[in-house]
Amino acid sequence: MQATVRSFDETTRSGTVFLDDGTVLEFGTSAFDAGPLRLLRSGQRVNLGMSGERIAYVTLSTFPVPGDFQGA
Repeated sequence: MQATVRSFDETTRSGTVFLDDGTVLEFGTSAFDAGPLRLLRSGQRVNLGMSGERIAYVTLSTFPVPGDFQGA
């Protein structure tokens, strides 16, 4: 699933994203730390790995989401 970064807090390594339909979802530190990133900026496109209704993995839209986080 793809989204756009709405906010990102460098201190807590958590933030929010806009889905393409305008829905805002939060992601926590564990979702950010699961991916290879060091920083996000508002407006960046990202790929999300989901675990049920929760974001479990965040990476740039040009990076693949690992199989563990696809279709969960």
